[in-house]
Amino acid sequence: MFTNYLTQLTTIGLLFASNIFMTFAWYGHLKYRSSPIYLAILASWGIAFFEYCMQVPANRIGSQHFSVVQLKTIQEIITLLVFAIFSTYYFNEPIKTTQIIGFGFLVIGAYFIFK
Repeated sequence: MFTNYLTQLTTIGLLFASNIFMTFAWYGHLKYRSSPIYLAILASWGIAFFEYCMQVPANRIGSQHFSVVQLKTIQEIITLLVFAIFSTYYFNEPIKTTQIIGFGFLVIGAYFIFK
């Protein structure tokens, strides 16, 4: 039983880490719009490499206890959390009430996926 929880926590931890890297790969370059696009692409691909080094093991490990649909749902909820924090602190874009409500509805949807 403890191994199940450890596997689940490992999966979720790796998904959090991979999402942090991917968020920077996809959106971090927007702070540096004056740099050439090819540099943004190369930097993003370099960052994405590390994202894949965590995402692939997360899915391999997680597939022992979660269905593929559940893994994707966990990943999407984590993505929303990471992106909300990222956009608030990296781009100084505060989260709006309507966005929180929308995230809430997505979490409710995730609840039904796991039932």
